[in-house]
Amino acid sequence: MQKRAVTKEGKMKNSNIKGKNKKKRKIFLIIVIILIILLLSGTWFGYRVYKNGGGLQGILATIVGHDENTLKNLPKVYCLVTGQSQNLTDTLMLCSYDPKTQEASILSIPRDTFIGKNKNRATAFDKINALYQTSPEKTIKEVSRITGIDIKYYLNIDTEALKEVVDSIGGVYFDVPIDMDYDDPTQDLHIHMKKGYQLLDGDKAEQVVRFRHNNNGTSYPIEYGDNDLGRMRTQRDFLQAIVKKLATPATLTKINDFIKIANKNVTTNLDLSLAKDYAPYAVEFKSENLKTYTLPGTPELCNGVWIYTHDVSETKKVVEELFGSQEDNTKDTNEKETSNKNNKSTTTSKKITEQEKKENSKIKIEILNGTADNSKLSKLKDKLKEYGYNVTKTGITTNTSKTTIINRTGKNSSIINGIKSTIGDIGVSSTGSNNSNVDITIIIGKDY
Repeated sequence: MQKRAVTKEGKMKNSNIKGKNKKKRKIFLIIVIILIILLLSGTWFGYRVYKNGGGLQGILATIVGHDENTLKNLPKVYCLVTGQSQNLTDTLMLCSYDPKTQEASILSIPRDTFIGKNKNRATAFDKINALYQTSPEKTIKEVSRITGIDIKYYLNIDTEALKEVVDSIGGVYFDVPIDMDYDDPTQDLHIHMKKGYQLLDGDKAEQVVRFRHNNNGTSYPIEYGDNDLGRMRTQRDFLQAIVKKLATPATLTKINDFIKIANKNVTTNLDLSLAKDYAPYAVEFKSENLKTYTLPGTPELCNGVWIYTHDVSETKKVVEELFGSQEDNTKDTNEKETSNKNNKSTTTSKKITEQEKKENSKIKIEILNGTADNSKLSKLKDKLKEYGYNVTKTGITTNTSKTTIINRTGKNSSIINGIKSTIGDIGVSSTGSNNSNVDITIIIGKDY
């Protein structure tokens, strides 16, 4: 009996050992499978990173879903950048960026550039900086006429954005060219800076880029470029310094901060959500690839008003040097949608009372066309007006797939749903800052 009991106990122990070994083998097998999956995934991801250019660019491009053909199809982008403070447009720059060549150019346009017909009758309203208050589209049209470049996009930046961006990245080192001493109580602008290389926070950065002359009338040296010419040179130099600071991996952690700052302080007809198409390549941009220049011309005193007359022949040379031959950014690389899809929104039919039309007329709407089909903008504008909506602004933006309704002034959901129903129950809704002087922005996508 004793021997039998021992044998049974031995068998039980042996069974337990076998069970444990089997469990260990199972765990080991699972670990091996997981490692193989991770290895294959890592190999695939690494291959995609390599195909997308490698490095940080390749990683970001892969993360946002790009492939090796995405960069090939990204066009050179032109944008008119304006700087605004207290409703005054002091800075105008035509900017370009080519992600394929990693080259960027900036042409500064003096705010006093004459756009009138008769210099002998010149007034302050004949200066280009007066146009933006009327319409950013008119400013784009005038700069396009002066430069010969087909500009589609504008980006108006309040100086508050500059201050917040500089502060968010811990300041920017910059060589302040001269001592600056200026006060303008009407704008609550006080500039007191010492010459020399130093770390500028947001407030000091604003002082430097807005400085034009001192309280005693002195300005930058003639060889530097006095008054507005000097200010534009300083602005371009500072922009190079901030681009150099921004184009570093450390700033990637600040991307959400930049988006919030842009929503508060930037007015544009460019769909900022599409910045992800260019962002993976912009991180590799080097400041030495940035070319800058000022619109060639001469300051003149005409009819008691200082104006800046641009030199047509020299401007042509400078534009060619900075921007080269312009690409056709209007080319649509995608097939046109069928007429049924194009007319999707027009098939919606609903009755509306005069009282509803009256209520709708209180809602200011901006329409931005994110497709290559200009007829879509006209159709949507007519449809909204048919239902009483007040369409105050129209423009174009980067091609986008989905129609988006941006609620800028916190309108209730019934109003948003009413607009969505009017345009055909398509697209997505989002919220945005009130930086366009409208209640609603509608970006037309290819689904319209």
